[in-house]
Amino acid sequence: MSDFLLFLLVGGLAQLVDGALGMAYGVISSTVLIAFGIPPAQASASVHAAELFTTAASGTGHIVNRNIDWKLFWRLVPFGVVGGALGTFVLTGIDGEVMKPFVALYLGLIGLFLLVRSFRRAPRRQIGPRVVPPVALAGGFLDSIGGGGWGPIVTSGLLGAGGQPRYVIGTVNTAEFLVALTVSLSFVFALVTGHWEDAPDLTANLTAVGGLVAGGIVVAPVAGYLVRIIPETWLLRIVSVLILCLCGTQVWGLVK
Repeated sequence: MSDFLLFLLVGGLAQLVDGALGMAYGVISSTVLIAFGIPPAQASASVHAAELFTTAASGTGHIVNRNIDWKLFWRLVPFGVVGGALGTFVLTGIDGEVMKPFVALYLGLIGLFLLVRSFRRAPRRQIGPRVVPPVALAGGFLDSIGGGGWGPIVTSGLLGAGGQPRYVIGTVNTAEFLVALTVSLSFVFALVTGHWEDAPDLTANLTAVGGLVAGGIVVAPVAGYLVRIIPETWLLRIVSVLILCLCGTQVWGLVK
């Protein structure tokens, strides 16, 4: 029960930040799982299983509030799906221990990126047609590799390109459901076909997944209200410092 409550709090915090900024649910959740000694591939699979529920809840809220740019949505999804499938293939084809330093580096870079972004604002303009494919492809790939990356890469990339925050965050969050579904199915396919040679017993993480799901679903409806209270820049700084601290924990575990 104590483990469930811990992951309930983690899932709630992650969904709060994700609902506010359109990013960081996967990064926070996967970082905490890895900090508990769960291999990167297993952590990514667990987080994406949880995201099937949390992204559905978040996406539904954005659809109801008409925060979706459907033209942008259908430009994002194909490249995000391809990137997620490729990332899963790479992650499940190598030893999980080999990936730990790269995952730690990735999380550190994401944390620094979010921290820098909190001190600057990009001008608003139309998103160019050449921006979406590489951003969505990289976001899907890194999301699968690191257990979180779709939001930080895609949301920040589109906002940096001048997109309107309301529609960028709503569209990216809603598209994330299909990316998470693709990654989850890719993990199942890798497991069934034997490509995931060192596949663990995924049922061992049911408590963690259940806590992440419950926390995310509980917080999802109120995240929009809390966004109006807490400034975006402070949310960015809080999550970036959290990610950097957890990244430091991973680095310490590798060098000691």
